[in-house]
Formats: sequence, C-alpha cells, structure tokens
Amino acid sequence: MKQIKTVDAAGHILCHDITQIIKGVTKDVVFKKGHVVREEDIPVLLSVGKENLYVWENQEGMLHENEAAEILYGICKNNHMKPSPVKEGKIEVIADADGLFKLDTERLYQINSLGEMMIATRHGNTAVKKGDKLAGTRIIPLIIEEHKMKKAQEIGAGKPLMEILPFKHKKIGIVTTGSEVFHGRIKDTFGPVVMEKFGEFDTEILGQTIVDDDKKEISAAILSFIEKGADVVVCTGGMSVDPDDCTPGAIKDTGADIITYGAPVLPGAMLLVSYYNYGGKKIPVIGLPGCVMYAKRTIFDLVLPRIMADDKITKSDIDKLGQGGLCLNCNVCTYPNCGFGKGN
Repeated sequence: MKQIKTVDAAGHILCHDITQIIKGVTKDVVFKKGHVVREEDIPVLLSVGKENLYVWENQEGMLHENEAAEILYGICKNNHMKPSPVKEGKIEVIADADGLFKLDTERLYQINSLGEMMIATRHGNTAVKKGDKLAGTRIIPLIIEEHKMKKAQEIGAGKPLMEILPFKHKKIGIVTTGSEVFHGRIKDTFGPVVMEKFGEFDTEILGQTIVDDDKKEISAAILSFIEKGADVVVCTGGMSVDPDDCTPGAIKDTGADIITYGAPVLPGAMLLVSYYNYGGKKIPVIGLPGCVMYAKRTIFDLVLPRIMADDKITKSDIDKLGQGGLCLNCNVCTYPNCGFGKGN
C-alpha cells in the first residue's frame, strides 16, 4: 500500500473500505476495497473526512484481486456460460443455456489446494437452466502473487474446468411388461409416471406398447420402437430377479450392450442401462425398477438428465453413485437441492 492525497486518487485502487456516517441517516460503506477511484468520487471521499487514502501500489509480480478473478473465470468458462461483473475479486459463472452441468472435480481440487484463491461450484452431472449460478470464483487477499495464478492456469491446461451439454429433443418409446397389465387385470400406472418425467424435457412420446411376460415379445417391442425412430427406449415392469421377470434378458437378446444391471442407489437398485447400436447411433435402452412408479425421486432422476444430453453413462459412473445414493425420503422433498445422488 501507499498513501496519496485524495485529490490525486483518480485511477487508483482502494486498499480498504470507506465508511460514511451521517447521524440518524446512514452508517454504511460507500466505497469497498478494490474500488477504482473516479473523478466524481473525490468530493464524496473528501466529505467523509478522507484527505488521504491508502491505495494499492502496483508491484511487479503481483496482481490485483479483480485481475486474478478474471484468470480464475478464464479457467472455468466454456460455451453456454457467461460471467457476472467482477466485484471485490469475485466473478460468478452463470449458465446461458439449459443442459447438463459437467465438472472436472480433480482439477477443481488441485486449484483450490493452491491457497489464496477458490472456486466453489454446484455438483456436476446435474441439470441446470439458463440463468442458474454454476460457480463462484474469488481471490482471498486484495493482491496475489502472479506466479500462483500461473500455477492455476497450468492446472487448467487450456481445457475448461466446466461444461454445459445442452439438452436434445428426444423421441421416446415405452415398453411395459406384465401379464396383469397385458390382460387388463390391473390398470397400468407406470407409463404415466414415465411420461411425466420425460415431460420435464423436450421430448416426443412415440407410444407405449404393453406386452406379456415373454422375452421375444419384449425384444420385438423394443426393436420396433428403434426402427420407428426412437432416440430412447425405456422398459417398465419385470425388472427383478424373479424367474418370471423377463425384461433384463429381453433387453440383452436385442443385442444391446449392457452397461450395468444394478446400481448402488436406493430407491433404484434394479436399474439396467444399455445401449443399442443402430446404424452407428448408440440408443439408450433403459430398464426401470418398480420404485420409479411410486417413489418421489429415484435413480431415474439421476440418469435422465445425462440421457437427455447424450452424455454416455459408464458402469463406473453408476458405481460412484453409492456415496449420496441413499434417498432419505424427506417429508418435504427438496430434490435436486439435496444430497441425493451427489457424492464426490
């Protein structure tokens, strides 16, 4: 810091807050540390008794908090994102499109471990809407060594820390199995739930086919929807390990590549994720556990945004859901603003 006369302060950066006190009217900060003094600010500063000011003295190898915050934003930014105005060494990253938020957590940890800087984000693999806050970046001190910011840039390595994969329009086929539904003994209540879930996204339901507990019929219904142009096929019913539950075997018999049958998530342990190769296009064929029909939130809510953004799901992705994979079935559901499905 250095001390200068207030009348000469235009263009200099304040090193501390300036408070204005008017008895019975106000006691508040009129200029915050980091503020760049303008000519029109000088009369105000003099009116609060500031004949002299402490300002930041430009030193080689040191960066002001706002400059450093711009560097952190540059490490984070990607398509479909925009920054808030820089203020007090802080920039927020704002979504500029609806989509799936992706985050490189390993590099995030490395940058935050450098000290005197921070990036705080929402969880990755979650759905966001245009205007949502994705992250906040901040420099802790007023000035920071330039070499520290270069270390952060080296970790960034020119590859954005964050990404938004915009949601795509999808055509959906629903295959419902179960002799009790097929023969009209009970009314299907699973299909409407699935349609409601897809209704949260830009989707077109091609139809719902109800078949008996027969592997060949189930396989044929799945392939029929794919031939009709379905981008996603979901199967409801027959997903347990009981001998008469044929859906997992029927999905396998289509030739689909089974990624996983089972997930460390409750509700949702009996999820099946597979991909069917149709002319080079990988079409998700999903077997939904029965809990999707009645539970507020399940494994389906965790994987659906990824399906809608064409973000291929791996077995490792599903395995990692174990931490945070227990829904607490709260009386008032606040999902997605809770820990369900959000591990490390």
